[in-house]
Amino acid sequence: MYDVIIRNGQVIDGTGRERFRADVGIIGERVVQIGDLSGEVASRVIDADGLIVSPGFIDMHSHEQSILVDPRADSKVRQGVTTEVMGNCGISLAPIQNDGAMVATSLLGAFRNKAIEITWSSMSECLDELEGRGVLTNYVTLVGHGTVRASVMGLDDRPPKPDELEAMKAMVTGAMADGAWGLSSGLIYVPAVYSRTEELVELAKVAASAGGIYATHIRGEHDPLLEPAIAEAIEIGSKADIPVEISHFKMFGKDAWGKAEAFLAMLDATRDDGVEVTMDSYPYIASNTTLSVVLPVWMQEGGTVRMVERLRKDELRRKAKEEMSVGNVMFSKGIGWDAVRIVKSRRDESYDDRSIAEIAARQSKDEYETIFDILIAEPGIMAIYFAMCEADVSAILKHPLTRIGSDSYALADHGVLAQGKPHPRCYGTFPRVLGKYSRDEGLFTLEQAVRKMTSTSADKIRLEDRGVLEEGAFADVVAFNPETVIDRATFEDPHQYPVGIDYVIVNGRVVVENGDYTGELAGKVLRHKGEKT
Repeated sequence: MYDVIIRNGQVIDGTGRERFRADVGIIGERVVQIGDLSGEVASRVIDADGLIVSPGFIDMHSHEQSILVDPRADSKVRQGVTTEVMGNCGISLAPIQNDGAMVATSLLGAFRNKAIEITWSSMSECLDELEGRGVLTNYVTLVGHGTVRASVMGLDDRPPKPDELEAMKAMVTGAMADGAWGLSSGLIYVPAVYSRTEELVELAKVAASAGGIYATHIRGEHDPLLEPAIAEAIEIGSKADIPVEISHFKMFGKDAWGKAEAFLAMLDATRDDGVEVTMDSYPYIASNTTLSVVLPVWMQEGGTVRMVERLRKDELRRKAKEEMSVGNVMFSKGIGWDAVRIVKSRRDESYDDRSIAEIAARQSKDEYETIFDILIAEPGIMAIYFAMCEADVSAILKHPLTRIGSDSYALADHGVLAQGKPHPRCYGTFPRVLGKYSRDEGLFTLEQAVRKMTSTSADKIRLEDRGVLEEGAFADVVAFNPETVIDRATFEDPHQYPVGIDYVIVNGRVVVENGDYTGELAGKVLRHKGEKT
């Protein structure tokens, strides 16, 4: 007798092959049979007539600090996400020592929750803690270079001493042995922005020796920094002999618009040379990160306390303003301050969903003075940057090397996680790919869309028995309506769940039924074996 049978659906198995009609039988955590199960019985039968039945979606680029606030935050699972790769952009929850906690918790300010306490230091202790709390989806974690560097060296602008480099390598070694799946870097953020290529190569070698990947928020996403930033990622992959994932690949700022095809060709050539380089992307023309990244990197050295001290000094404000006004700071390059919106302010709710230009006009100040004053009051405040164009987003999404990553955390439409105007990708990434880009615009077939969201990510991180719908695989399953599936979240009203995601099963347990979350915490913390395959 089966625990669950999904009847009458059209199966898209995640491999890219054409859909086929079949029933899916589940016992315990596994899919045990796919075929005609009309004569079989089950404790639970789901009628999937008119629905596509596919593997659960894998979010290749996730930031899940929000699970420390509420493990039942359901905005991801309602999109069909069953597995998430967290610890991206060099920001992992472990391993932590000293200033590493400042990096590990750098995204938590968005949730206005001060009750969170870091009680662990090692990766193993962190993963044990998450397991003890319970998780809604499956979690794969990378070890963050920024967290490790801050733990060993603090937040200063300097290369590591030999003993510090060895200490960082030891932390990465320990994290990989404890279950991390690779190394990530965020090379626009303090303290990683101060690192040199050689440092990253040495740490990537450690991850490579344990069978991990290297995922990188590259050093520049706008012209003229984009080409050398991609080249650096390729160099690290080549010298460390490690698969490379370029995080949230984008053409940022008007100076880069229209150049996606050229840079995609650059990546194609790299693969021809034997370096495994792929990328993930989200289906929006706006990004989301801290407001502080608009500052010159010298202004941010040493962390937020020292940053605020500098921002209070008139001569340093003048120097920063001069540098920013000529466009040599990443997020002022090629876009205006009307394209930068505040997500959520703890001090002044009138800032929420307002651009820097709007706030400055209201206060009768220029944009730079407005930014400085906002950051003095709220150093960790988040912003959304409307800096990409639709043609480049589509070109990147369509490319066969691209898998889907939301670059977001799980939220909910109630409680502390429902505050402010977060990026709609938190609620809509995967249905948007299925509905807008596959069905409505025909950018790729539905089979190709599902593959980008499942098996390609599982293959990249060497995740076994997930990402495909086949006999013997873990029962992570989505049943969605191909005619109605679409995102509803907008930048103006982001706290809206999608439609058309009817059922989601995680490890054999139904967590979304008729589009609603059931309250189950069915996920697992997945630990890498620390071996090179």
